[in-house]
Amino acid sequence: MKNKKRFDVWILISLGILAAYALFLLYPMFSILKSAVYANGEFTFEYFAKFFSKSVYFGSLINSFKVSICATLVTLVIGIPLAYFYNMYEIKGKTLIQVVIILCCMSAPFIGAYSWIMLMGRNGIVTRFIENIVHSIGFAEFTMPSIYGFFGILLVLSLNLFPLVFMYVSGALKNIDNSLLEASENMGCSGPKRFFKVIIPLCMPTILASTLLVFMRAFADFGTPLLIGEGYETFTVFIYNQYFGEVGGDKNFAAAISVIAIVITAVIFLIQKYASDKFDFKMNALHPIERKKAKGIFNVLIHFYTYFVVGLAFLPQIYVMYTSFQKTSGKIFVEGYSLDSYKKVSKDLFNSIENTFTIGGIALIVVIILAILIAYIVVRRRSLLNNVIDTLSMLPYIIPGSVVGIALVVAFNKGPIILTGTAFIMIVALCIRRLPYTIRSSVAILQQIPITVEEAAISLGCSKLGAFFKVTVPMMANGILSGAILSWVTIITELSTAIILYNYKTITLTLSIYTQVSRGSYGPAAALATVLNIFTVLSLLLFMKVSKTKEITF
Repeated sequence: MKNKKRFDVWILISLGILAAYALFLLYPMFSILKSAVYANGEFTFEYFAKFFSKSVYFGSLINSFKVSICATLVTLVIGIPLAYFYNMYEIKGKTLIQVVIILCCMSAPFIGAYSWIMLMGRNGIVTRFIENIVHSIGFAEFTMPSIYGFFGILLVLSLNLFPLVFMYVSGALKNIDNSLLEASENMGCSGPKRFFKVIIPLCMPTILASTLLVFMRAFADFGTPLLIGEGYETFTVFIYNQYFGEVGGDKNFAAAISVIAIVITAVIFLIQKYASDKFDFKMNALHPIERKKAKGIFNVLIHFYTYFVVGLAFLPQIYVMYTSFQKTSGKIFVEGYSLDSYKKVSKDLFNSIENTFTIGGIALIVVIILAILIAYIVVRRRSLLNNVIDTLSMLPYIIPGSVVGIALVVAFNKGPIILTGTAFIMIVALCIRRLPYTIRSSVAILQQIPITVEEAAISLGCSKLGAFFKVTVPMMANGILSGAILSWVTIITELSTAIILYNYKTITLTLSIYTQVSRGSYGPAAALATVLNIFTVLSLLLFMKVSKTKEITF
């Protein structure tokens, strides 16, 4: 008799993961597509035609493209030189600078929008200060340029997202062999010429990756244009207003717009992937770049540039922390300092923190477990089934959060499965949205671990599953940790999906901040935002301590 083929537990794991994606990703996507093309018992393209037929609708898409493209360009102009100066030259206080840069990135963008309104809004502290000075010297008609609309959105997104470019390019610079730079210098290529002809081409795959990430984040951002956009309505805000608008909301129309958003982001992703493949190559730095001290005026300029950019980006968070200790009278700040704002939100604060850590913590545990399993089957168990899982795992990376939220509501607000209004659906949304970060970092680290390590453990009597969890997973710890910390920070600052799915029982810290800002209660909002910033700082410090690293790159 022939021996029966041994049961492979990894096939069962792959099928289980595929089933989870089918239920919580494909089914909601199909539901939103069905809602877009099927209404009143008939198949129709009416809602797509409606969107493209009127400039007021199509204009929101153009607005999103304009602000996303401009924000991406600005972040590249800011982030690439900053990464170059930081990694090539000795910068005083470089560890603190990097921590601050990361904090700027990890903060929810809408908090930056709220801060800039407080600073440079119509009654902002900077606005009043400059206008008083100008008026005192005789220019009574002078008014500060408006922070609202396109300029305000661009400012907030650029200062919030340039750290992504900084960290990606910093990672690429660490992989450049110093001998290449020495060779270029020996051939007379130095200074700006070397930067544009050697550094930029060598970093191009990473620059393209950061370009995609920044564009997607800017395109999908919801809170910033909602708070500071005023009449400048972007695509994500338009979708939200159509689905949840008190007057004139149209769920079928919102579904059609969501499908358009998915198609657009998918096309952009494919274009970026094609461009990345054109520039794709591997680098391994046998002699990494060593920082050197800049001389003379150049040293002064790079320090000024670094401190100015980082200081400007961090200014909103400093001001938020400052205003959280100001006295308030109703919704207005008055002279003096107190803990009144913290007292006013104490009840909501503890409830929000509990929900943030409960919902976010469960989501993070699920993310880590799934990321480890998916990384293994993608790297070690290559097959058509696992390639499909790999592709599905990256879909949420390119889908705006508001679209994911709407899709889940459409799919699970009625039988056979009703999840709307529960903490479970928020956990599902967070897992779907943040899983790609941990998967990519886990895959990257697993590719560097020889399979012979597992084979040796199996030859000594360990099962395949046991060898993976006892030998391989501990060796993956750094990659898993780096992805997990990024997932965690984005989980606790999530707004675009959560605002669609939450109720008063599942409100998180970020949602509490947004609620207070939308009410005009800026003191309590500042108190809550300060607490969120503290949690972000602690998360970052914990990561740096556990990973024993002083510098973080993607």
